[in-house]
Amino acid sequence: MSRKKLAEILGEIPEDGVKYHLEKLKEEGKIERVGGTRGEWKILKN
Repeated sequence: MSRKKLAEILGEIPEDGVKYHLEKLKEEGKIERVGGTRGEWKILKN
């Protein structure tokens, strides 16, 4: 799902906000990117 589509579904968060939160989750080691530009996010277990 694209950031744009996710922002549309969430309604109150703009696309840049979705990007911010994804980056924050990535930095915290909670998610990782699998694949390239058209890849997906994988949720990591702690």
